[in-house]
Amino acid sequence: MPEKEATLAKLEKESENPALWEDHDRAQKILKQIVDLREEIHGWQDFTERVNSALELVEIADESMRPELENELTAIEKEMDQRELQTLLSGKYDHGNAILTIHAGAGGTDSQDWAEMLERMYLRWADKNGFSADILDRSAGEEAGVKSVTIAINGRYAYGYLKSEKGVHRLVRLSPFDSAHRRHTSFAQVEVLPEIDDDDEISISPDDVRVDVFKSSGAGGQNVQKNSTAVRLLHIPTGIIVTCQNERSQLQNRESAFRVLRAKLLEIHREEQEKELAGLRGVYQKAEWGSQIRSYVLHPYQLVKDHRTDFEVGNVNAVLDGELDDFIQDYLRNLA
Repeated sequence: MPEKEATLAKLEKESENPALWEDHDRAQKILKQIVDLREEIHGWQDFTERVNSALELVEIADESMRPELENELTAIEKEMDQRELQTLLSGKYDHGNAILTIHAGAGGTDSQDWAEMLERMYLRWADKNGFSADILDRSAGEEAGVKSVTIAINGRYAYGYLKSEKGVHRLVRLSPFDSAHRRHTSFAQVEVLPEIDDDDEISISPDDVRVDVFKSSGAGGQNVQKNSTAVRLLHIPTGIIVTCQNERSQLQNRESAFRVLRAKLLEIHREEQEKELAGLRGVYQKAEWGSQIRSYVLHPYQLVKDHRTDFEVGNVNAVLDGELDDFIQDYLRNLA
């Protein structure tokens, strides 16, 4: 904490220099660092004061105050668990925003419906945990569900928590789209990327990107229907295509598309680094579409199981309603 306080003081002094504002992007980054550090430092200071106040209250309390103290203890323990978990989120991008994409797998309408169920699950999780969620792009299925959807989830530690969700998710249920009501297995791929600033690590040359605009195919009112507001980017060197069409203005969709493109290019860069390091060690296995990380079984029994940690719960509906924290926490603690 003293180191963080010293860093904050240094940044605050730097922000007072009028020359800093000649470089707007750098000024914005420094201000964001200041806000993040203040939030972290003040959060710990407030928590420490809360614990000390509770200890002082214990010294003078009588039996009539026992229920109040027990409630405060429960609240303190819950916050302590959360703060302990955040100490595990020390990666470079863990504290920042996340870009989450869901792709329906093989299985036709059932898989597209499953992808939409996952979309709802993550939106509910974000809402319950105080994160904002914006749908950047959504491709609807022919009969039901979605073929793919990209969501920007914004808030402190959004990527740190959601990185545990990357992988293939499997659903087993009696299909509502099968006239014989037979059991079906559906798959969907969840991709989680950190949102990054346009900095030296990932530099995108305008000559490397082809930008196309077109009319949005989604809902959005008359403005979307009449104007070409949707944006499609083609990154020529890698062949990556990014589409954003959920915002009303072309400029907003363009900015969102470049956010997603930077995140995808960073992932490629990181995979190349991992491959190089693993090559020196003699082992490299690329993370691709394959065995599922988690199964959600609705029939013949009810169970959600994470195959990486063996953590499981029987209340499938609660999980699909956004109760993911136990899975996320168990995964992060197993990594530690």
